[in-house]
Amino acid sequence: MYKVTIAPHWKISNAADPALDMAMLLQLLLAIQQDGSIAKAAVSAGLSYRHAWGLLRSAERHFGATLMDKGRGRGTSLTPLAERLIWAERRIAARLSPILESLSSELEHEINKILARKSKAIRLHASHGFAVAALLNEMQEAQLPTELLYRSSTDAVAALFRGECDLAGFHVPLGQFEGPAVALYAQWLNPKTHCLIHLAVRRQGLFVAAGNPLAIRTLQDLAGSGVRFVNRQAGSGTRTLLDLMLAGAALSPDAINGYQSAEFTHSAVAAYIASGMADVGFGVQTAAQRFDLDFIELARERYFFALPRAALDDPLIRQTISILQSSSFRATVDALSGYDATDTGKIMSLADAFGKPGLAKPGSARNST
Repeated sequence: MYKVTIAPHWKISNAADPALDMAMLLQLLLAIQQDGSIAKAAVSAGLSYRHAWGLLRSAERHFGATLMDKGRGRGTSLTPLAERLIWAERRIAARLSPILESLSSELEHEINKILARKSKAIRLHASHGFAVAALLNEMQEAQLPTELLYRSSTDAVAALFRGECDLAGFHVPLGQFEGPAVALYAQWLNPKTHCLIHLAVRRQGLFVAAGNPLAIRTLQDLAGSGVRFVNRQAGSGTRTLLDLMLAGAALSPDAINGYQSAEFTHSAVAAYIASGMADVGFGVQTAAQRFDLDFIELARERYFFALPRAALDDPLIRQTISILQSSSFRATVDALSGYDATDTGKIMSLADAFGKPGLAKPGSARNST
């Protein structure tokens, strides 16, 4: 089985100099940030000390500004320009990762289908998340043929109803907002023909800069004067949860500066705040932790994969369930900040998960799609 990897690659140019390729420079700057030493960073980046120095000096001439601050007795640190270049790389990766991973999966399937003369693959459509990414890694290591498409929770479940995927990933809040969320998804889920696999419980809440300089604690604080908010895209499960919570708090979206913004991953929201371009966002705890942000928990939710009951007998689905139920995968999910893998891999009926109220009558979505 062949593996396709697509990564962002960017350059910076000006009127006077050739374009500066950022790939090796960013690798070196990241190593300096971690090691505090050009010599150690050169080794980490696989470069000679001389080559590393030459690369840094060439980049400084290109920008007309320094990238390093060498203080006596305190090693080498990065200047604000170098820090911003690293931030830009992380923001690009955070924003593009679902698109590139989905495209990689599509290309993998087409290449392997031609070379192996096989077409069967697990079609996984899911809301982007850290546990989903961990599962994809495990499936690839097990060489399970997979077609991945990251899309909103509602789009994923609707695709399952139309027969366009085998597994549909979506998330539902625990507590008072579970009913309205279940009612949204239930128009595409038939209790007689569909079932669920529990992936994880995860924490959702507010992302703020380290130390919470604006003392943001609640949703009402989002409407404060001067508070800049960054949102997820319309249709995402996280945006749906936020809208339900705002309605429950009688807080108008129009009162929130930045409500109409749209980022497509939790990490992209976190990167936006870490850059200083916004003050607060809403998403899962893992993203806040990876960008060194403070996190204020507001809700917990369950993430599920929906699938046809008949698919439980499919050999590829059985292998996927075995991965989900393995102790090693549960340990991986538990290690994610804000995730709980207690019920990971548990197979449930819709009634077991949500109770009977709010479940759609079989076929009701045919009149709404």
